[in-house]
Amino acid sequence: MSTTSLTSRLPVPARAARLREALLAADFTADGLLELLGAPAYAALARSETVPALRATRGDSALETLVRLFLLQQPVSRDRAAAALPLEECLEDGWLVAREDEQEVGASVDVRPYGGPDGQDWFIVSDLGCAVGGAGGIGQKDEGVVLGVGGASTTLAGITVRTPVSSALDLGTGSGIQALHAAQHATLVTATDLNPRALDFTRLTLALSGARGAELLTGSLFEPVDGDTYDLIVSNPPFVISPGARLTYRDGGMGGDDLCRTLVQEAGERLNDGGYAQFLANWQHVEGEEWQERLRSWVPRGCDAWIVQREVQDVTQYAELWLRDSGDHRADPAEYTRRYEAWLDEFEARRTKAVGFGWITLRKNAAVASGAVEPSLVIEEWPHPVEQPLGDTVVAHFERQDYLRSRDDAALLADHFTLAPEVVQEQVGLPGAEDPEHVVLRQNRGMRRATKVDHVGAGFAGVCDGTLSAGRILDAIGQLMGEDPVLLRDRTPQAIRLLVEEGFLLPSS
Repeated sequence: MSTTSLTSRLPVPARAARLREALLAADFTADGLLELLGAPAYAALARSETVPALRATRGDSALETLVRLFLLQQPVSRDRAAAALPLEECLEDGWLVAREDEQEVGASVDVRPYGGPDGQDWFIVSDLGCAVGGAGGIGQKDEGVVLGVGGASTTLAGITVRTPVSSALDLGTGSGIQALHAAQHATLVTATDLNPRALDFTRLTLALSGARGAELLTGSLFEPVDGDTYDLIVSNPPFVISPGARLTYRDGGMGGDDLCRTLVQEAGERLNDGGYAQFLANWQHVEGEEWQERLRSWVPRGCDAWIVQREVQDVTQYAELWLRDSGDHRADPAEYTRRYEAWLDEFEARRTKAVGFGWITLRKNAAVASGAVEPSLVIEEWPHPVEQPLGDTVVAHFERQDYLRSRDDAALLADHFTLAPEVVQEQVGLPGAEDPEHVVLRQNRGMRRATKVDHVGAGFAGVCDGTLSAGRILDAIGQLMGEDPVLLRDRTPQAIRLLVEEGFLLPSS
């Protein structure tokens, strides 16, 4: 796979609309690629494995030419290129470069089709040789390299709240993926990055995707936006906890997890009331400290928070992951050993035994800021599969927290509930046993949670259709099971709160 110098001239976006027309005419889209390459070769591209795609593009169609140029970064003849796109314009504007013999042309940047949430055909523009996800690493070690689409960026896009807003900030925009999504539902989008080249790539991504432009500002963290506030802040920051800052796209340049902590702590004062800030982050698991308490200390005043730890790696796994990412495993063995030792020395000095990865969502809440109510801080571990997108799930989580804060036990028992859609009951026990050992309620949407309930909880959830109040249902269950209804009313509200908090039950109001 080709690479290009970071000092090379990047394309200019003035005539990106013409190139976009050619790409779409050739069906150079996510769906078009899948149909051309087939599922195995398409999946291999996500792993930075190109051989299956090369075999699938041996013909001379316009789509095959574009795949070879922009995805596989293989030169093609001028004639083939001219049949697929406006060749002279692409050469003049810098999307293509002529080879030395002038008989062939090659791409100057990586252009990847990317399907939007509502069927849009978008294109993410990034540096050559920097596909994310390959076992061999990104292929470049240049400090200012700009990556394309990866698992982290699509995860953040999937969890982001997508309600229409006036203003959105994409902090650390990279190749502009989050800014592109935000442009669909925010009146004004601001994108910042410490790396000026990243802003150039964001401009190309937006133009080639046919999206509205964004305000592009250079600088670190919140420095470029002065005192501005936003309805939505998103960031896939350089969260890697590393010894030093070799690569701008991943290494934060602060000690330990200080960059992520600073980002979260400073976000509160940059949010408008009711606004959301959503980040991907890494955090240290430190000897003698609960990781939940570490993260609790990050939450800024005046905000509710929902923090989900998705994965934990011990320090050796973590170091090896990022040494592979930068291609150091292909370097001289002695140099690899020296770098590995540096990572372990860093962790030992900070008493770090593992590193967690996950999602952080803040919601600015005026009632919390004024002290009228206590903040809702949910910090949990959920490593299990979820169903993206989760933006609506995030909104619903905070709505349920607001509801629960407003209800004491008496009010809770007076309310009516319905069982959430896609919730099923599973009974676990020995084959042939008359009664199950326990009953599990399981969600098939969103977070896909599962929770164990007793017979009262299962019976309660099963009849929640909004008709009867919670207290009336408990009275009926008590009579049916021969239990004292008063005792049921005393002991059950906490279980109801848990079912509401986790989204198994929905308040009818």
